Amino acid sequence: MRGLKQMLLQEQKYLENIVNKAKAGLSIAPEGHLRISKDKNKIRYYHCTEDNSGIYIPKSDKYLPQRLAQKTYNLTVIKKAEVRLKQIKKITKDYSDDEIEELFTSLHADRQALVTPVEPTAKQLLDAWYAEEYQRKEFQEGTAVILTEKGERVRSKSEKILADFFYRRNILYKYEKPLYLRGYGTVYPDFTFWSKKTGQEFYWEHEGMMDKPEYARAAIRKIESYQKNDIYQGDRLILTFETEQSVLNTKTIEGLVNKYL
Repeated sequence: MRGLKQMLLQEQKYLENIVNKAKAGLSIAPEGHLRISKDKNKIRYYHCTEDNSGIYIPKSDKYLPQRLAQKTYNLTVIKKAEVRLKQIKKITKDYSDDEIEELFTSLHADRQALVTPVEPTAKQLLDAWYAEEYQRKEFQEGTAVILTEKGERVRSKSEKILADFFYRRNILYKYEKPLYLRGYGTVYPDFTFWSKKTGQEFYWEHEGMMDKPEYARAAIRKIESYQKNDIYQGDRLILTFETEQSVLNTKTIEGLVNKYL
């Protein structure tokens, strides 16, 4: 299952935090445990240390039963979490999401030529996606000709910065590939990528004139349309913005590329 290892590692981190939190509570816990007795709807609490009979806790000491009950609960949480952590660590020790694919890609090229993989490799799927043709949006006559290092025409200097960054990193993308959004119509995301992990397309939109009210309103409406079509920022949508005072910089791009691409 693709993505399983990452899910397990996230669960491991979650459980480790749980264990640490539960252990922190034990540092101030009293000795022994709590025994609860109920007779004719009357509840009595007993502080048990060496035997299970325990010493009766008077009603005036309302905090001791709580601390003893919390201690037992925390110990139970720690025990369960540590069992699951042991299982997760055992699985992830030698597990790879791509282990089936690697059985093919690790073959010598001459042997690969003789073998058909049981399912297409990520590279084969990416290459097939990249080879698919599509109709770009037309450029209006008289607009500036801005070319990327790849030799592709784009509409702004900021898009050139982005495209050149992807090109230098060998990140395959499609520029202004049409996408239909229900309730909005066809949009042309600045850059479209294909995710090996999910097998889905995801999009990068750069909104470059957000200090202009009319442009900003149109950009917000488009972003809301992405969301209405279940395409959310940080999931299948990456957003960058610019104003005259705040321009796109490579540090921002690099951070987003490292996180998502």
